[in-house]
Amino acid sequence: MKKFSLILLMSLLTLSYSKAQEVNFGAKAGVNFADIKGKDVSSFDGRTCFHAGIMVEIMLSEKFAFQPELLYSCQGSDYSETYDIGTDTFVKAGLTYSGTVEADFLNMPLMAKYFITEGFSLEVGPQIGLLLSAKDAYDLAGDSGEEDIKEYLKGIDFGVNFGLGYKLENGLNVAVRYNLGLTDLNDDPDYLGDSDYKNGVFQI
Repeated sequence: MKKFSLILLMSLLTLSYSKAQEVNFGAKAGVNFADIKGKDVSSFDGRTCFHAGIMVEIMLSEKFAFQPELLYSCQGSDYSETYDIGTDTFVKAGLTYSGTVEADFLNMPLMAKYFITEGFSLEVGPQIGLLLSAKDAYDLAGDSGEEDIKEYLKGIDFGVNFGLGYKLENGLNVAVRYNLGLTDLNDDPDYLGDSDYKNGVFQI
């Protein structure tokens, strides 16, 4: 939490010293195609949700801009796994365990933008995320429920973003972006096993 606050303060200080530059404030919203990546997580198959927040574009020159953002982002993944039950003596059957990991983050991307032509830009930059909540909404053979799993996950997520954007003549920005999570969010191997859990989010 202290690291997150420090980075936010640094971004605000950067903005305060950029008064001589062109500064554009705006809102941002879009669709997340989120997933959980890592070792031994083949049962995860993605989750579609959304992100929304605010952004500031600071033009440093005709070609370069710095764009800090503060976004609420719902992430996680759907999952489904089938376990064999029974023995060679009895008829074997498959027991399906499925559900959705619902993880909500407050993310702060710090994007560097390079305008390759008028309107079009390449974007890259680090991101820090604060885990707000995490739940496992599960269904086991018709027995459904919801479990709070925030305590089993790390509270801070670091990642890097890559993207492509286009600025319309009216100032509206359209962008696609991929967030590559670098932090193994598994904070309790005794409960979650030895698997790595890393965010992977494609945004539009």
